[in-house]
Amino acid sequence: MSQEHGVNDEGESLHPDEVLARAIARRGDIFDQFKLLIRESAPTYDLISKTAGYVHHYVGQTGSSQQLSGVMRELIALSMLAAKAEHGFTPNHVRRLYNHGVTNAVMLEAATAMAAVTGWTTVAHTATAILTANTPDYPFGSMPPDGEPKVLQPFAELAQGREQDGSVSDDARDQEEYKFIAEIDPDLARVVARWVNHCLTPKADSRLGAGPRELLAIAAACARGEVDLAVQHIRRAYAYGMTPTQVLEAVSCVVPMTGSMTLKIGVRAMRAAAETAA
Repeated sequence: MSQEHGVNDEGESLHPDEVLARAIARRGDIFDQFKLLIRESAPTYDLISKTAGYVHHYVGQTGSSQQLSGVMRELIALSMLAAKAEHGFTPNHVRRLYNHGVTNAVMLEAATAMAAVTGWTTVAHTATAILTANTPDYPFGSMPPDGEPKVLQPFAELAQGREQDGSVSDDARDQEEYKFIAEIDPDLARVVARWVNHCLTPKADSRLGAGPRELLAIAAACARGEVDLAVQHIRRAYAYGMTPTQVLEAVSCVVPMTGSMTLKIGVRAMRAAAETAA
């Protein structure tokens, strides 16, 4: 039965039943749309599942050289899905984060960071996903036994990226674009830069520091194809102590929603940032 469907490049059967079983073992659940895909094109979903498993840290798919935590990866995925208004998938990621001990407040902080690039509807769509995840009618994923967590469980990025080396400004109004805007409409420059500062330069008691927030902004800028603007965010991420590996991994987290082209754009931005620094 397995042989007639062939095997993948890892020697695993591509029989639909076996592809489905591996996917559920890796991720814990599967959407109905992908069950249809498996029936019709098991090799396509096999690759989707393995690639998503690697970039999102599903069971058995982590790499020894990876630096971003599974929680940070889920926060980036949730925020990008919310930015794209993917209401079917987004609540599932909320539940996955709940099972990691992540609170609503942290999810909304992550969405706010990405909203500097994608707009504050990202925050609204994240809130919608949280509401949907807390309804019994949503069929995908499971809630923790005690419901949504009230106490945040620590993850690595909570302690990272809180102090910078002094090489970049923390005020968006110092950027050339906002200076130009201010020459024409000072109030516009003030109110929009104030929003960006709120998104990306958090207060001391914020849960996510500036460094992790920049990772979210970088992923979003690359998803939009904005190499030059991504460079600004990459330089600021580096100033806050984030590493090139973390930047690349952050961009990889949005490949499932935005395509492999986003990763190539991220590489171009990283190379440009390195050249600028040199």
